[in-house]
Parts: sequence; structure tokens; C-alpha cells
Amino acid sequence: MAKRKRLTPANPEFLGGPEDRPLPKTGLAGGLSPEEAEALRPEPLPEDLETKSMGIPVGVAPARALRRPRAPIAEVAGEASAAAALKELSEEMTRARDEGRLIQSLALVDIDTGHLVRDRMFTEEEDLVALIESLRRRGQQTPIEVVDRGRDGGQGAAPRYGLISGWRRLAALSRLAAEDPKFARVLALVRAPASSSEAYVAMVEENEIRVGLSYYERARVTLKAVEEGVYPDLKTALNTLFANVSRAKRSKIKSFTRLVGALDGALSYPTQIGERLGLALAKRLEEEPGLAAQLRTELQEDPAESAEAEQARLSRPAPTQASVAKPEPAPEKKPESKLASGAGEVDVFYDIERQRLTLTGAGVTPDLHAALAAWLRRR
Repeated sequence: MAKRKRLTPANPEFLGGPEDRPLPKTGLAGGLSPEEAEALRPEPLPEDLETKSMGIPVGVAPARALRRPRAPIAEVAGEASAAAALKELSEEMTRARDEGRLIQSLALVDIDTGHLVRDRMFTEEEDLVALIESLRRRGQQTPIEVVDRGRDGGQGAAPRYGLISGWRRLAALSRLAAEDPKFARVLALVRAPASSSEAYVAMVEENEIRVGLSYYERARVTLKAVEEGVYPDLKTALNTLFANVSRAKRSKIKSFTRLVGALDGALSYPTQIGERLGLALAKRLEEEPGLAAQLRTELQEDPAESAEAEQARLSRPAPTQASVAKPEPAPEKKPESKLASGAGEVDVFYDIERQRLTLTGAGVTPDLHAALAAWLRRR
């Protein structure tokens, strides 16, 4: 005789409608709060809902046949985990932006290139054209660095961003933007330097690494930083801006500051002044008090046409006092000879400097003039 299969009571959750379904367990044992459990209860279906086309067996209540299965705890936990991950990502993006680690796309018109006194005075046109062609072909590969001047209560600053480093890239993109609007934006890292000193250090260090600055440019940015009040004195500025160079090199930069202070603005090719000429000229400026004014006047009134011509002027020794003194008036020339003519004596004066021959006296008559002219023609 076959054994009868033992039956278990039906699960009441599958018998009743949505309104009869028991709520999931709550608290520590169930893992859900009462509000979360209530949210999982499905909405009751209307009794007059047409169900013939849905394939529901006859005699089965629509609410019981169409109700959605209860969301498992794993799904709720997954949603909570996703929300937490999204919040963490948002906070990390905010930190990256605040710390200057996030590359942003900024409009060129929103960046002030004169925010800092630039260390680079000139750029070769040939180098700039090469950079423009590279940006046109490959796009911008390295971001520039800017500071947000609208931060810390500076909402009215315009342009909002101040350039720290990347002047050549910005200049090249500005030229390209005049041809194609797609170049009107620049990739930038928005830094938050603690002080103006840090901004100057960032600018100088990038150019030292990328292209190298001339001694004149190094000295000039040092002096300008002191004038702007970024540093209290020249020594502090040198030790901060050029902390990574040797003491001997800092000493040479300091010597060039004397040259910058005396002739900045008067020189046409300052970056072409070499180390040897610059140090020698700085020494002369220290030893000869009137030399700076003399050179400045000469260079401003008659600018040099080339770097070589300017360096030749700076190299030649200063004129001595005797050479610059006003020459004494030449004594009156005495007649070199006397000639006799029919009408009287004639005094002859010859000025070798002016190449002039002068005849004076009672013998200078129209007849003498005619005879002298005829004689000169015969010669």
C-alpha cells in the first residue's frame, strides 16, 4: 500500500489579498524599519479590473494573481549601498576640485593673464607658432594652472580666474580661438594657493623645468615680487622663489637685480644679456654712480637695432670726464698769407676742418673774382 504524502498548511501570505498580507518582520531580527516594511506593501488592485486578457484562471482573485512579489532585503540593501557610493563619489569629486586635482574646462575670457607679474618677458614667435600647430593637431595635452579669485568672498572678481602658469598655452589657444571657436576653452587645474608666495613659486618652478629662464628674467620677477609686497625683502624672495638652486646661482641672480633696477624698460633685448656681460655690467653700475642714468638715456633716445648692437653698447667702457667735457672754442684763425693785387692787399684764410678758403681785404674786387674764377676753370 503506497504511503500518503504528508501535506503542510498553506502559506497564508499567498491566500489573502494585498490588504491581508502580513508586513515583513521589523527591528533587529527582520532588518527593516516599520516605515520600510510599510513601503513594501503593494497597492490593492481595483475590483472591476478587466483580467480576461491577462490569462488569469477563473475563480482566482485579480489582486492575488497580479500582485508583485515582495522586494527582497538584498534589493533594499543594494539600493542603500548604491546611494552611499554615490554620496562618497560626490564628496570625493568636491574634495578633488577644492584641492586642485580636478581638470576643468574654462572659458578663455574668464582668465586674467596679468594676475601675477609674469617671469617670462618674451617668447620666440617661432616657438609660439610650433605650439599653435601642436594644439591644432593634437589638442591641449597639459592643463594650465589658475587660481579662483571668486573664492573666499571675492565673488565680484572679473575675470574670475587668475593665471598662475601656462601663459604660452593660453596665448596659443587665444590665437586659435580667433580662427575656430572650439578653441575658446582651456583645460585648467584650479589651485588654491595658501598665499601669493606659493603662486609665484608655482609659476617660477614650472618655467624653470620647462624652458629655463634667463638671469634677467629671474632677477626681474624677484624684484617685482618684492615691489608687489609678496616678500618683505630681496633675500627672502630669492631664498623662496629659487630654493632649489645653488647658493652661487642665487648670488648671480641677486647681481642681475642691480641691472634690472637700473635699466628695466630701457633695454630692447634684456633676455639676450649673457651671464658674463650681466655680471660685469652689474659691477660697473655699483662702482660708477652716473653710469645707470647715462646708459638709460642713451638706450631710450637711440634704441639698439639688434641684440648684438645693444650688448656692444653695454660692453664698451664709459667715456672719461675729459672726453665728455664740452670742447673749448677754437681760437680765431689768423691769415695764413697775404697776396697783393692791383687794387690792394688780399688776406687769404683757409679752414682745413670746414674745407673753406676765404679772401678778404681791399684787393678783393669784382675783377679779382672774375680772374680767379677763370683761373679755376682753366685748372
